[in-house]
Amino acid sequence: MSKKIGRRFEGKVAIVTASTQGIGFAIAERLGLEGASVVISSRKQKNVDEAVEKLKNKGLEAFGVVCHVSNAQHRKDLIQKTVDKYGKIDVVVSNAAANPSVDSILLTQESVLDKLWEINVKATVILLQEAAPHLQKGSSIVIISSIAGYNPQPSMFMYGVTKTALLGLTKALATEMAPDTRINAVAPGFVPTNFAAFITKDEAVDIAEAGC
Repeated sequence: MSKKIGRRFEGKVAIVTASTQGIGFAIAERLGLEGASVVISSRKQKNVDEAVEKLKNKGLEAFGVVCHVSNAQHRKDLIQKTVDKYGKIDVVVSNAAANPSVDSILLTQESVLDKLWEINVKATVILLQEAAPHLQKGSSIVIISSIAGYNPQPSMFMYGVTKTALLGLTKALATEMAPDTRINAVAPGFVPTNFAAFITKDEAVDIAEAGC
């Protein structure tokens, strides 16, 4: 017998970054099933529209905003359009990530290091800075790290390092934002999404942002 889904997020507003596919979409869908108004975001309008339509077809409340998390104006728009639409923010799930290289750390180009830091770590910090004034008392932030943050693996070394940084960020924010906002990190293992497809391939990975 399937377990009945509760309505823990009834009346809540939840933003999920990189949420048109994969882990991000699954998180958004579950939040919606539990009653949240879900804000979908991704780099491409087509992907956003399709994801929102899928959720609405299931009777869920969903709203979409194009957001490449490394774009400052996109981040501002994501927060402002959410507040304009719903008047508040209760949940932020920071899911967007990139792994643009399979090189070893000492062979990783500076431009790739910049991209990894920009998307995987810095964008999370700045997005939360933008969201903080609108977070309700009792709000929740979930940062998607990775099992690679605990033990970086070959072909994912620098990606793993950035995910380690997110674990530290979670601990720091948990102290800084208490008691009004809870901060947690989730560290998934291997999940067969489009983003993770390179793990099972021999060729080098193209630059890709999770969930987009």
